[in-house]
Amino acid sequence: MEMEEGAAEPVRGNENPSEVPQEATSAVLELTVDEVIEDYVGSLGVAQILHVLLASLAWFFDAQITLVTIFTDAQPKAWRCKVPPVGAGGGSSGCSGYISGPVCGLKPGTWEWVGSSSSSVIAEWNLVCDRKFLAALPASLFFMGSLLGATAYGRLADGRLGRKRTIMVACVLTSATAFLTSLSPNVLAYTFFRFANGLMRSGIGICCLVLSTESVGRKWRCQVGQYGFFFFTAGFLALPAMAYRTRANWRNLYRMVAALPLFYSVLLLPFVSESPRWLQLKGRNEEALDVLRRFARLNGKVLPPNIRLSNPSPTNTTDEVTGAGVAAREGEAKPNKSERMWSVKWAARRMILVMVAGFGVGFVYYGIQLNVENLSFNLYVSVVVNALMEIPAVFLGSLLLAFTNRRLLFLHSAFAAGVSCLLCIIFSLHRDPNDRHMHSAGNWAQLVIEGIGFMACSIAFDVLYIFCVELFPTSVRNFAVSLVGQAQMLGASVAPLLVVVGRMSPVVSFLIFGVLSIISGSLSLWLPETRNAPLYETLKQQEEEEKEKFDHCRKQGYSGLELEK
Repeated sequence: MEMEEGAAEPVRGNENPSEVPQEATSAVLELTVDEVIEDYVGSLGVAQILHVLLASLAWFFDAQITLVTIFTDAQPKAWRCKVPPVGAGGGSSGCSGYISGPVCGLKPGTWEWVGSSSSSVIAEWNLVCDRKFLAALPASLFFMGSLLGATAYGRLADGRLGRKRTIMVACVLTSATAFLTSLSPNVLAYTFFRFANGLMRSGIGICCLVLSTESVGRKWRCQVGQYGFFFFTAGFLALPAMAYRTRANWRNLYRMVAALPLFYSVLLLPFVSESPRWLQLKGRNEEALDVLRRFARLNGKVLPPNIRLSNPSPTNTTDEVTGAGVAAREGEAKPNKSERMWSVKWAARRMILVMVAGFGVGFVYYGIQLNVENLSFNLYVSVVVNALMEIPAVFLGSLLLAFTNRRLLFLHSAFAAGVSCLLCIIFSLHRDPNDRHMHSAGNWAQLVIEGIGFMACSIAFDVLYIFCVELFPTSVRNFAVSLVGQAQMLGASVAPLLVVVGRMSPVVSFLIFGVLSIISGSLSLWLPETRNAPLYETLKQQEEEEKEKFDHCRKQGYSGLELEK
């Protein structure tokens, strides 16, 4: 191959590493990260499997930090009267025997919860009657903290820290705030620490997802993205066993879950590699190649010595994440306003649709999980059943993502979840909300239907993350995923209030769950399909290539979302 003026001519190729022509070894192979992974490293090999498993393991304790309030903030099933003092008339207090109904009309000090008074925060601080909405405040503010933290972590992960170091920071701070929660002296301190805990843990899931999907080839992105949800399910499934062992004292459960993020950040995270896509976007091409060479070596392959990573666009932006703009690296122009996500009309419109859908799905997904205490079943068994429903959701989601359009899969899953919630209304119409020990056939049927709805909602929840990863380019991908997380956390922050309402009127809670789920699924009709689409590097590149593709599709009657300048 001829060179001009002594410079090596860039060569783009799909050769197998063992079949690179002799004349090509003296030329520069200018390839994208995608092409290096697909053609030389391997789309999915031993190296990427280990990398994805280690990165996704953080979802295990993230699930427990998120859902621990199912047990720590649960209302005890029953209370009993205290033995009246000698000579006192027990009848004047209106208290007699073991009762599961309301205690609001009884005199303070004449009754007590069955079991330990430290079994939950409601039992310890008597968050019932006129204080019942205080019981929802810690969980609501936890999700609000997660909402606010997602923005900061999105900037850090797409900016200077990168994916790996952001996970390290999130894990250490999550561990510290979870331990401090166990020391809360009152409900206000407990609420503050739960808010701080949500703020600190919000970067774990989104960064692990992006770090996993950016290390593999195109056809494996959705599958490895599901690994994180599998570990989330495993953590959720382990939570009832941990809660049962600490059922006498809710503080011990927090101490147990606080230890796991710290152990992970010290013992396992050092073996996780940084994203080669992020490194390349930041101009650290040699470091990106080092990561790719390490992957190739573990996969039994060798990268040609003359490979060079190509720039994703003529102008490399340093940070299109926040829309605020930052100084460009030396020798590079600053990003134009049109390249920032919120200033690009098609990207902003797409992001708003995804966020509204995320709000509805997050509301239903977390709401159903927190609402299990209102079912007429043992709390630990109910949580195990819900957690078990996550397993077929993960496998079905992975299977369907392999050959089904993302848009239709999300639509049908959200619709199924909504219809299931609406069907639960039938079994709630004649239910006495004060009867918490009724095990009729109708309640068993309600549990089964609610479980199916939760499974469908779990699929929609997982698919939305994968959908979002594929909808946006590398330069804003982590930020976009973090915004979806924000929307989901905003929905989740409202859900605990509906759980409190559901104790008085289950029909209202199921109706709202069902309607929001159906509306969320419908929004996907205005989003483009991303199955088998490439992962773009910048907004400019994605706009140009998608517009060209969409123009071709519109000539054939395509009616999806159009890109607009």
